[in-house]
Amino acid sequence: MIDIALPKGSLEEQTFLLFKQADLEIKKTDRDYNPKINDPRIDKIKILRPQEIPGYIAEGYFDLGISGLDWVTESDSDVVEVADLPYSKQGAGNVKIVIAVPKDAPIESARDVKPNSRVTTEYPKMTKKFFEERGIPVDIHFSYGATEAKVPDLMDVVVDLTETGSTLRKNGLKIVDIIMESSSKLIANKKSWEDPVKRQEIEEIKTLLLSVIKARGKVLIDMNVPADKLDAVIEALPSMKRPTVSQLYKSDFYAVETVVNKNEVNLLIPKLKSLGAEDILEMDISKIVY
Repeated sequence: MIDIALPKGSLEEQTFLLFKQADLEIKKTDRDYNPKINDPRIDKIKILRPQEIPGYIAEGYFDLGISGLDWVTESDSDVVEVADLPYSKQGAGNVKIVIAVPKDAPIESARDVKPNSRVTTEYPKMTKKFFEERGIPVDIHFSYGATEAKVPDLMDVVVDLTETGSTLRKNGLKIVDIIMESSSKLIANKKSWEDPVKRQEIEEIKTLLLSVIKARGKVLIDMNVPADKLDAVIEALPSMKRPTVSQLYKSDFYAVETVVNKNEVNLLIPKLKSLGAEDILEMDISKIVY
């Protein structure tokens, strides 16, 4: 059995949803940091700050966990990256570690930052390395939150995590450079990964989680098509691979089934109907396992 560390805070809700959709539902108890899960592969789950998770996994306190690539990099933790999990607090997509300054500052890139500028950030190691590589000495101050609010009264530059940049803009800041892009990662302890039993359990958990992410934004389209219209309908399908086609019993119709992106359906279904498809069904997908 394996122990898992999951992120507290902005990623918590989406992480719990991901596990639930993967049929690994996590149930909170009176002790919110120690929820329960009914799965024979999982012994214990702990909810921790994502900043701490890579270090705890590297040290062997947990076998598996989820944290951002930003925190794996910042903590310089020696872990195994099992899978990329492209989801965030808004549902999907990568986030960025950016450099931002007041919108009226005469700075267009990190190279324009003046030497000895005051920089506020939750990523001091990453920030120090970034500016050292560009030969710019800066005065780095660790931030315990509300990083963007410290400029310009207390600090000159912000290095912060952003998904859309909207919070920075609302605070009168502009993004002038990107240090790195980050996404959620499924990470494992090296010894656990080398253990055949634990590795199989980790791989099975990975399969379930990725199957949910792959299914997001996709639907199953099922339809009946007369034989003389079959080639035209199949040509119009944006199939993942090839559609499944089977002849209906004692009929000159074929059943056609394929997976498509949800955002294409509003144009696709009328087109399929005009090409001769009948009895078109659109169905949600909970998992896709390749």
